[in-house]
Amino acid sequence: MHTQKKNQQDEISILVERVKSGDRESFMTLTRLYQRKVFQLAYSYFRNKEDALDIVQETFLRFYQKSHMFQKGKNFQNWLLQLAKNICIDYYRKHHKKDNELRREENIEEVNQTSHESSHHDPSSDFKEIFSRCLAKLSDKQRMIFVMKHYNHLHYSEIAQILNIALGTVKSHHFKAVRNLRTLMSPYIGRIE
Repeated sequence: MHTQKKNQQDEISILVERVKSGDRESFMTLTRLYQRKVFQLAYSYFRNKEDALDIVQETFLRFYQKSHMFQKGKNFQNWLLQLAKNICIDYYRKHHKKDNELRREENIEEVNQTSHESSHHDPSSDFKEIFSRCLAKLSDKQRMIFVMKHYNHLHYSEIAQILNIALGTVKSHHFKAVRNLRTLMSPYIGRIE
């Protein structure tokens, strides 16, 4: 298993080296491999598909421009997600801090009622919507760490490195995120039919 991961990292390093020398096919391969993870990170930050897609596009454009800065032997995924996180922060400062008005999000009770009224009722979509709404209520840091851990399947140490925070802080935020999600979800468990 460890050898397989090492081989995978070696293959990624080879692709990055090819990108550095201008190979567009290697760039497209890396984009296909990592665009979902970058999207999930950006979406956890903004909770908006259009903004997240902008971040994905900007991240890979920036990667193409700055590929020479990637150091061989480092973890490419961590490096790329660190780049995406920094772009999220810059994007937020540029686009969202000015218009400080909060976007109105549907109340979770409204989501539950409207889905019960539909003729094609899908319980799993109810759960996904409710979970998504509860996830959106977490603090930015808790939500981002939860997404990185459970959607991007990163280890605590990798998250700490990407976010440039202590390992204990990551674990603490994750613990609080899980606890808060349980609390937020508890009124809906058993009600989703």
